[in-house]
Amino acid sequence: MSMNPPKLSMFQVLACGAAIVTLSMGTRHGFGLWLQPITQEMGWTRQTFALAIAIQNLSWGLIGIFAGMAADRFGAFRVLLAGAALYAAGLAGMALSPTPLLFALTTGVLIGAAQAGTTYAVIYGVLGRQIAPEKRSWAMGVAAAAGSFGQFLMVPLEGWLIASFGWQQALLTLSLAVLLIVPLAFGLREPGFKGTAPVKRDQTVAQALLEAFRYPSFTLLMAGYFVCGFQVVFIGVHMPSYLKDNGLSPQVASYALALIGLFNVFGTYIAGTLGQRLQKRYILAFIYFARAVAIAIFLVAPLSPASVYIFSAVMGTLWLSTIPPTNATIAQIFGVQHLSMLGGFVFFSHQIGSFLGVWLGGYLYDATGSYDIVWYIAIALGVFAALVNLPVKESPIQRRAPVPA
Repeated sequence: MSMNPPKLSMFQVLACGAAIVTLSMGTRHGFGLWLQPITQEMGWTRQTFALAIAIQNLSWGLIGIFAGMAADRFGAFRVLLAGAALYAAGLAGMALSPTPLLFALTTGVLIGAAQAGTTYAVIYGVLGRQIAPEKRSWAMGVAAAAGSFGQFLMVPLEGWLIASFGWQQALLTLSLAVLLIVPLAFGLREPGFKGTAPVKRDQTVAQALLEAFRYPSFTLLMAGYFVCGFQVVFIGVHMPSYLKDNGLSPQVASYALALIGLFNVFGTYIAGTLGQRLQKRYILAFIYFARAVAIAIFLVAPLSPASVYIFSAVMGTLWLSTIPPTNATIAQIFGVQHLSMLGGFVFFSHQIGSFLGVWLGGYLYDATGSYDIVWYIAIALGVFAALVNLPVKESPIQRRAPVPA
């Protein structure tokens, strides 16, 4: 039996992985469009909706660690099948939940678990194992760009579904659409994964975790990713309501989210490509600082559809462009044996930020009648993230000898 099983073709991995991320991420990017229809019809506060989405982000992050472990050990295929089934069930539950508790369990816990099994940590594990290091950052950029294209494609579609069929039927339609992940998952069945690890591992899970958490650059990457989560989920979920509160039509919000998705295609691809040539810590520092500047200018400038579209284009370029350099840096430092799991831990930090961003948005809006405080927090955190990424060491970690068990 060969110690190095044959590889999947790069085209197959990228095509199937990108299509899955398009569906999974594209669907979730439109959830902000449901905030007002659901809260108004059900008589719930914005905080009720925001709390469910906040729980979704925590569930995604926490379960993502274990989904990453499972994908590293058993391959992505099984994890993707489970994730697709949970996604369909969660979206149906989001449509039919009669109480805030059931809404939080389905929209929050179930959909979060589904996203853990169908998004970047799992897909990037396949890319890391199947694609050569000299093309890895670029490939991760392509996959992230696909998720961005999913936002551009899916958000207007979701807005159209809500307007045409009502919010409940729109969610039920999406619950069927995400089952397309199942046939796509067959393209990511990795040779060698037959229920056991395909190659001998130099480290156990515990040893890999101990090594990572003792390495300062790993915790710095986690800190930066926390800020990424806070900013993008606050803006993605609350910006439609912020614009409507300020007298702009729902169409402006739909177009704004679609523009973020469109420009994110370019931003993530460029970030992945630059990651092959430049130090990734400088790319990350630039992205976070540029976000802080963009938000500050958006708040100072007079609000109009034009200013919203310009802000969306700029933020879109910076939106998920943190993902390829962050994950490629983890692979570069620690190798690919435990890439999905380590990526899952860094992503959990992202999701704690997401939880705080979306929940604080709802809480402070209900308390003050304004989103201003959260916008200011987002600016300060952007500067903080830019600074903590600068000291990251990207070179492969020096292992003197196998760590004793």
